[in-house]
Amino acid sequence: MTVTETDITEGLIRGLLREQYPDLADRPLTLGALGWDNQVWRLGDDLAVRLPWATESADALLRKEHAWLPGLAPHLPLPVPVPQHLGEPSERFPRPWLITTWVPGEPADRAPVTVTRGAEAAVALAAFLTALHRPAPEGAPTGRDRGGPLADHAEGLARGLASATELGLIPDPDAVRAVWEDAVAAPEWAGPPLWLHADLHPANVLTTNGTFSGVVDFGDLCAGDPAYDLAAAWILLPDGAAEVFHEACSPTPDAATLRRARGCAVLRALAGLHIGHAGDHGRPGGKSTWGPPARASLRRLTGG
Repeated sequence: MTVTETDITEGLIRGLLREQYPDLADRPLTLGALGWDNQVWRLGDDLAVRLPWATESADALLRKEHAWLPGLAPHLPLPVPVPQHLGEPSERFPRPWLITTWVPGEPADRAPVTVTRGAEAAVALAAFLTALHRPAPEGAPTGRDRGGPLADHAEGLARGLASATELGLIPDPDAVRAVWEDAVAAPEWAGPPLWLHADLHPANVLTTNGTFSGVVDFGDLCAGDPAYDLAAAWILLPDGAAEVFHEACSPTPDAATLRRARGCAVLRALAGLHIGHAGDHGRPGGKSTWGPPARASLRRLTGG
């Protein structure tokens, strides 16, 4: 059975709840978001239901969150969607699904951090990553394509940069290439693999009243190089706040890690440019709100 967007309805979810978690079946239910991997439905005031619909990999990602995130969540200073129940495949719906806590707020691609609260947001982000970036235990998941050597992304970077240049999305591709080449030339991470969120783009970080109020979607949770998460400083924070973020991190990132983080930010920004461009032209998978933060990130990285 192939699950599509239209297959997932309020009636389907209520049926699943009645079968497996009947005490929750009569709560109010509203669609919250359509992500790359999952649909998110709000269940009452304090819970959410996440159901995979767009990618085959989503099943394993939900099971990974259910296995690992409850142990990490209590130590994190920002709210995250803590798994409460794992729904198992059935005749009604042939894939696993997850009930988590609901995290209030607006995605940062729609409601970015305000300049007046930039320093406060930088400190909050630093505190979150300081708490998360602890050595991961043996058996911790590895990233799908994140957390390892930056050079592994060289071909993808070249394609993305060439495409963005051809589309006229980058005013100075040489400056972007220079940031990337410096990042790849930096020494690789020599410390133990650390826990990473590994997907800190603006749609996965929530804001309230101009500052961060939550982090969602831990499907890419993995162990590896913290530079992949530290890249968020250039993507999520307003101008001038990255320096505050670096100073607030503990330990303070060394020069090599910051160089790699800038390269990771280039990768994230290029992806955002293409997704934003697709959204501007009404193409499937496009999100027009991703373009502005991607452009701002490249401007900060290149000094343009």
